Amino acid sequence: MQNIELNKFDAKQWYLSNFEVFESRLNGHQETPFHDTRKQAIARFADLGFPTPRNEEWKYTNVAPILRHKFELPVQPVPVDAGEIRPLIFDGFERSVLVFVNGQFEEKLSAVPAVEGVVVTSLQQALTEHFDLVAPHLGRYAAFEAETFTALNTAFVHDGLFVYVPDGVELEQPLQIVYLSKPQDGPTVSYPRNLVVVGKGSRLQFVETYGGGADGPYFTNAVTEVLVERDAVVDHVKIQKETEQAFHVGGTYVQQERQSTYTSVNLDLGGTLVRNNLNIRLNDEHCETHMYGFYLGHSTQHIDNHTFIDHAEPHCFSNELYKGILGGKAQGVFNGKILVRPKAQKTNALQSNKTLLLTNDAAINAKPQLEIFADDVKCTHGATIGQLDEEALFYLRARGISERSAEGMLRYAFVSDVFEGIKIESLRRTLEEEILERLKSIEAEG
Repeated sequence: MQNIELNKFDAKQWYLSNFEVFESRLNGHQETPFHDTRKQAIARFADLGFPTPRNEEWKYTNVAPILRHKFELPVQPVPVDAGEIRPLIFDGFERSVLVFVNGQFEEKLSAVPAVEGVVVTSLQQALTEHFDLVAPHLGRYAAFEAETFTALNTAFVHDGLFVYVPDGVELEQPLQIVYLSKPQDGPTVSYPRNLVVVGKGSRLQFVETYGGGADGPYFTNAVTEVLVERDAVVDHVKIQKETEQAFHVGGTYVQQERQSTYTSVNLDLGGTLVRNNLNIRLNDEHCETHMYGFYLGHSTQHIDNHTFIDHAEPHCFSNELYKGILGGKAQGVFNGKILVRPKAQKTNALQSNKTLLLTNDAAINAKPQLEIFADDVKCTHGATIGQLDEEALFYLRARGISERSAEGMLRYAFVSDVFEGIKIESLRRTLEEEILERLKSIEAEG
């Protein structure tokens, strides 16, 4: 398989041709009602093409590096043993984990929890065995009309996670989903699609993890849809720790109903070019939303976080805190938009983005946005950029702490409040230890 450079027009034709191949492999799934949605999505992708920096939403993120590779869907399953998966599974999740390799469910490597009335399975299986539960929701929240990569993911929907929690059920055991990409015989692409439906008064905690298991470029184009019904509580952690040759574009689309609570913690630790789109609609009164994010970049990494909170109804609260640390020639983007519609009186919305730059070559483009069409609201937003406090560093060094350890401690102190959003204590402790070690060792590259 050749790895050649393509222009944008050729790249678009490449994916359109890949869809024809994908269709031919669907066998009986071509006859399912959802396949009409796939065809609508690929047609929309054909109209949209790939974004350029002239598109305001992609002004600071150039997708040309993705278009230089002929990414293909794997034809055959790639052999993976438990030892390759184990580093991605957090302690305490061994009995509640679903594993996907190159986007395909691996039952032998998974441990699916059994709770009466709750459905936890692969999306491919759910489309066959639980179609009545899937059909009302799949593709409803992740609108692909204006977003190229969401359209592509929808066109290639085949497998991923499906969770259905009926009314009044609280899952005591958190759930982890592991996506491992392992390219073979050339650049590969996967299109994970997750659908999570949490019923009235129910509670779910789940962790979405992405990692790579081999050298070579690969592309993960993931979409997660979440419905949080009335009085439900959802805690969602996404951890992206792809290889340094990986491209990752992720879209998370959440709809909250009356008096629901949704908490998102998004951690970006890997990838060469990363883009996250997080869109949340507060669809009824008295919703509560918490969004935390941390991005760590070095070398020439590019990490882009776009968030959108749609306050559609009154008496809702949202709080957003994103922090980043960038070294080397890493580039960061933060675009956070809050929309308060005319009906959404008594809205309380807070947003903050803070970035620590370790070198003169690292950079962040921050664009906090407020669009307010109601007159009785409390909304604040802001973005700051800084460097390590030299006085604090001197204080620690004067007490016998090495320079590397002192810098790591100050860096962690800067981001520690982001981890307060992780409600699973064992997971939070593990991640805090991992991040602290990364922050101690990261080089302030020139």
